[in-house]
Amino acid sequence: MVEIQRTQSESSGSLSPSAEEESKYRLLYSKSKVYVNPTAYARDNIPGFVALVKREAINPIYLLAWIPETLLCEKGTDEWNKFVKIEEKATLDEEDEDAVLIDLPTQRPESYAFSVPLTSIYSLLVHPPTLSSWYGTIGINLINSSTLPTLYFHDDESLSMTIPSRHTGRNSTSAYPPSTSSPSSSRPTNSWGGEDLLSRLRSYAHLLRSTLQPSLFIVDPSKADLDTHTTQIFDDDAVDDILAQSSYASSHSPVPAHRRPRPLSDVPANAPPNSYVPRSSVLHRSLYPPSISTTQSSSQARMALLQSFSNITRATRHAAQNILSHPLAKPIVPHLPDPVKSLVNANGDLEWGSWVEKGGVGEFESARVYLARWARIVAEEGDRARKREAQALPSSSNVVEEISPLGVFELLHSTVNLPSPKTSRDPAHPIDEALWAKWFDKDGRPKVRLEEMRRQVFRKGITPDGNLRKKVWPFILGVHDWDITGSEREAKWEEKRKRYREIKDEWCGVPEVFDRPDVLEERHRIDVDCRRTDRTQPLFSTSYEDTADNGPNGNRRYTTISPQMSDIGAQSPSNEHIDRLAGILLTYNFYNKELGYVQGMSDLCAPLYVVMGSDEELTFWCFVEIQNFLRDQSGMKKQLSTLQELICVMDPDLYRHLEKTDGLNLFFCFRWVLIAFKREFPFDDVLRLWEVLWTDYYSNEFILFVALAILESHRDMILRYLVEFDEILKYCNELSMTIELDSTLAQAEVLFLSFAQLVADIDRRRAEEATDSTSSVLRRRGTSASESEGKVSLSKIAMPTLSDNLRDLLKTGR
Repeated sequence: MVEIQRTQSESSGSLSPSAEEESKYRLLYSKSKVYVNPTAYARDNIPGFVALVKREAINPIYLLAWIPETLLCEKGTDEWNKFVKIEEKATLDEEDEDAVLIDLPTQRPESYAFSVPLTSIYSLLVHPPTLSSWYGTIGINLINSSTLPTLYFHDDESLSMTIPSRHTGRNSTSAYPPSTSSPSSSRPTNSWGGEDLLSRLRSYAHLLRSTLQPSLFIVDPSKADLDTHTTQIFDDDAVDDILAQSSYASSHSPVPAHRRPRPLSDVPANAPPNSYVPRSSVLHRSLYPPSISTTQSSSQARMALLQSFSNITRATRHAAQNILSHPLAKPIVPHLPDPVKSLVNANGDLEWGSWVEKGGVGEFESARVYLARWARIVAEEGDRARKREAQALPSSSNVVEEISPLGVFELLHSTVNLPSPKTSRDPAHPIDEALWAKWFDKDGRPKVRLEEMRRQVFRKGITPDGNLRKKVWPFILGVHDWDITGSEREAKWEEKRKRYREIKDEWCGVPEVFDRPDVLEERHRIDVDCRRTDRTQPLFSTSYEDTADNGPNGNRRYTTISPQMSDIGAQSPSNEHIDRLAGILLTYNFYNKELGYVQGMSDLCAPLYVVMGSDEELTFWCFVEIQNFLRDQSGMKKQLSTLQELICVMDPDLYRHLEKTDGLNLFFCFRWVLIAFKREFPFDDVLRLWEVLWTDYYSNEFILFVALAILESHRDMILRYLVEFDEILKYCNELSMTIELDSTLAQAEVLFLSFAQLVADIDRRRAEEATDSTSSVLRRRGTSASESEGKVSLSKIAMPTLSDNLRDLLKTGR
């Protein structure tokens, strides 16, 4: 057995017993040709040894280390041979008397070397070799939320995996991960190097494989981890099995024939496999190894219980249909909620078949959506528990703690080797009144550049205390010019005030315009929308009191937008601020006659009215500038098309899944982009999000990266559970008011930086290819044909194609 010693003393007798005890490091395990890939280029890959080390002490400490070959070479051939000797050994005996003392190589930051105690490791992310990924990898996540370099196991080069005498049975099939039984006297046969490392780690720590993510192994899990990562998950095809056993799934089923579940037995040998619920799915294999039957009593009991619930639900719906189809029920049908009203049409005839078809999976229409939502909640709870535990534990002295809201966030397979971007956001220290005042001279001229102001707003946001947003937002939106004095700014603002009054006077107090048929129609649409917008806000929550001046001879006629006084009784009550909000939107209808009023504008204008303290002129001109951030219908199509291309480049797996489910139209993102996530976040978070989007700090279309961040946060649930477009649509709609803003913005920033990094990397590679091709033509006479073809083939790496729409995402400033 090899021991590693830090001191350079040749004589062990020169150390005291206690000092010698602390200086010994016993090498328990070693494996060669384990690479770290700092960049996307193979020439930059760093080979090294992964090792398990035991520090001799009263309470022994076990460490996981990776040492590059260059550091071992600096110590000479003897040090190298000692690591090779341990790798060649077939015994697992820690008390080997043939111990060798070596010096621990000096660690340098540029070498990527590390050695961390097993107690400081939270989890391992294990990916065995596949047809698309030749080398298996292991990612190491520490308790303090930092991540060590990913280890790539080049088994075709590793000495321990290529010696025939040790791995005569290498080609035999073995289940992954390896068995947790106690180690025998000889090293077990494993399918790849990472599996060999896991089998040795199990001798010194408890590894728990997560049921939520089969590739995740928790090291020495806590009670919270056990509760989170050992929760039973339904099979991929549990819902279909329940439907297949149900008697309702046969003759009287309203589900169309092509949507009915396949039977559990009597499946033709040549029948095509079910594309939605494959028996050989990763989730199915991870939950039930081949030796375990999926028809055990516990599974049967669960299925029987779900089937009972199904029968109750079906009977209830049939009873509701029979009642609502009766002629006496016709008067009450219009007053019923939409889900109940959908069971019958206007004539009282049954629409059950079309309702099932529209629902996607019939009586189990929301089963997969429920499972996806449940799994998301469990994962979020587990992540919160892990963060609480990490905060309670002291951080390791060997690793610099790095606080990040992202957690384990893998971006791209093609750029995983590029340096990982970091978020710059610091929402805990927003811009306040004191900092804002420091940015201006006494004459009102700013001391800082406009770009710096936008950068600070993007990073920190604006404090909600006081009225600072009322001062800052007009500058962000361009209502106020930046690089002028306060007096010049006030003069320009007076011109805009006057212009607003002129536009408003076109309809206010002018009956022949106010009561014109086309204006009446616009007034009605505006009034209906404004009466139901943000009624929880104090300004809009009250209603008019019954006062004497509200009669026909009062002054309310031209301040109330409702076309008819009788309409008020059929809608939510109005008040002064709702009327003023409607007046602003009607004025905009006269300001922009080509676009006019569009449904959803009230959602965008109401927060402005609240922040501006009911200032009509300021609200109006801020709203005008916001329209520069919006698009008409064709513009919305371009944005969704660009988002589709962005998903294809950044997450090909998610793109293929959406393609299979007919979800590439991205209708579930339409509302997000149309009204800038107004209905996805609480009101205060909407204000914080908007001021970030308006800065255009990184991109004019940063909203698309916010949408991508939300999809990436829920990609596992979408890929695992949601196999129909309407299931994805329902799941995304139900995310409303459940999304955490700060982590989403941080992820969006990292996604943008990764995208910019990817674009730069693609452009660099193509430039190198062009240079290489030109040089090869010039050097063709002095180089053999085989050598030239080899160089060209190595330089040809598949790269995604970037359209003009994707490259426009890098533009900033409107």
